Amino acid sequence: MLLDQNIWVGTSAQGAVSLLPKMANRHGLISGATGTGKTVTLQLLAEGFSQLGVPVFLADVKGDLAGLAKPGERNAKIDERLNTCGVTNFAFAQAPVSFWDVFGERGVPIRTTVSEMGPLLLGRMLGLNDTQSGVLHLVFRIADDEGMLLIDLKDLKAMLAYVGDNANKYVLNYGNITKASVGAIQRAIAILEDQGGNSFFGEPALELADWLTRDENGQGTVNILAADKLFNKPTLYSTFLLWLLGELYALLPETGDKELPRMVFFFDEAHLLFNDCPKALMERIEQTVRLIRSKGVGVFFITQNPMDVPSSVLSQLSARVQHALRAFTPAEQKVVRAAAQTFRQNPAFDTETALTELKTGEALLSFLQEDGTPSIVQRATILPPQSSIGAISDTLRETFIATSPYLDKYGESFDQESAYEILAARYMGEGVVETQVVQPIMETAAPVYAQAAEPAQPVYAPMTFSVYNPQTGEYEIKEIAQMQAAVQPAPVAQAVPQAPAAAAQPPVLVWDASVGQYVAQAAPAVQEAKPSLAQQAKDAVSNAVNAVTGTGKTTASGKKAEKSYAQQLLDSFAKSATTSAGRETGRTLSRNLLGIFGLTSTGKKK
Repeated sequence: MLLDQNIWVGTSAQGAVSLLPKMANRHGLISGATGTGKTVTLQLLAEGFSQLGVPVFLADVKGDLAGLAKPGERNAKIDERLNTCGVTNFAFAQAPVSFWDVFGERGVPIRTTVSEMGPLLLGRMLGLNDTQSGVLHLVFRIADDEGMLLIDLKDLKAMLAYVGDNANKYVLNYGNITKASVGAIQRAIAILEDQGGNSFFGEPALELADWLTRDENGQGTVNILAADKLFNKPTLYSTFLLWLLGELYALLPETGDKELPRMVFFFDEAHLLFNDCPKALMERIEQTVRLIRSKGVGVFFITQNPMDVPSSVLSQLSARVQHALRAFTPAEQKVVRAAAQTFRQNPAFDTETALTELKTGEALLSFLQEDGTPSIVQRATILPPQSSIGAISDTLRETFIATSPYLDKYGESFDQESAYEILAARYMGEGVVETQVVQPIMETAAPVYAQAAEPAQPVYAPMTFSVYNPQTGEYEIKEIAQMQAAVQPAPVAQAVPQAPAAAAQPPVLVWDASVGQYVAQAAPAVQEAKPSLAQQAKDAVSNAVNAVTGTGKTTASGKKAEKSYAQQLLDSFAKSATTSAGRETGRTLSRNLLGIFGLTSTGKKK
């Protein structure tokens, strides 16, 4: 509610306590324990800025800020609060709202591109360590240098795979890129996809100029982000809001101090922003909060514990709305004491004691005055908002979404040519993309019984290969000409079916550097296995005996002569010569056996 073109926040014992709009770009803090009235205070400030013509953004974590879309209703509690605050000309009214949703379910879809998010925020979203974040920075830089657009997550995954496969190519100009780090980033992206990251990254990307609008009555649009689902993914939620803040800083020109801010940004559950925040990102947050004031943007952080906000950021927050704090433990008492010391003390009451005595709907207020000095702290009762307190029906929400002027612009996504499409066209796969297995095609021949016939010749069908050429780095189409394997004719056999010819081995492809292509070569012939040591020993003894006795030779009749008893005995004992243990025994027995035939070991007769 407005009072003399200032936002009337509450009423203390000294009178109305208002926030000066021209001081809103000095930022602020709304804090207090659960159930003390922080959300109502946020709603009151949002509709006050809207009535002044200032666009507002806020995240609706619990769904009850959607009540800004319809007028409030009078009840006993509202009347009691109005009487306490001394309000006489109160009228219920709605604010012009626009619902948005990262997942496109409870509002107009919000999207951005991977490139716009940047490696720093994306690294936080993915939960990467310093080494992995460094690799991600290099991938972004390589994509920029090679003209690869990173629009959605599939573009980023394709770029990571490409850089990982060609790491040696970039090591001298960009630094080491290990496959382990690339794999860790890919794994983190898979987790983000499971959390709905594919809905957030894509096109059309959000143009923040669509949020800096007013309705036909001159009231600023209240852009409400449906964050009830997004809030369940704290890192995604906080990183998304940080990205919005950074985009506002990049979009708006310098404006200095004006009577009205250009936009006011409410960051609910602000502790999520600073939890496990990397040093580089914390420095960026501090810089943005300090410098965005000159762009005409006011930022209000909402949290339960004021100590959740780092001191470097807390010192930049001039507007203070402190609801009740609970002090049941020594640690909580310490927080109460520290929070009380941040206010300019009021001699009318003890600030530390008041913090634990505040009722729901009461708060300690301190805003900047005309001269820029903080006012003394006031214990005040917060005014009720003019819009409805609480959630709205799904039917009413769907009506607002269906009639939104931005639904046609952002309702449907599209996918233009980017890194994924470029790399997919360049590298369809690895090695041979399309290969036909070489199979010999045997001609059918009738059985031969009466006369000899030429055996069937194996014929190889022509084939087309897509072959990687390491000299050019490209895949080339190679066609192998039809080949036939020479087979010797089978011997003539009368009245005997001809045995089928042995199938020839398929050719193999071998890279020939002299001609710069793959050539077909016959498979190497299989060599016959050598006889075993036992067989060699047996053949040597058998040949020595046969040379003297004449056994084992073919007789004049054409029949092989039968082995003598001595030869058979010698064969049996010769087997023992193949082992080291029986070698000496075998020699002794062999000499004795030769002695039976009147021979010495040299083969001469005694």
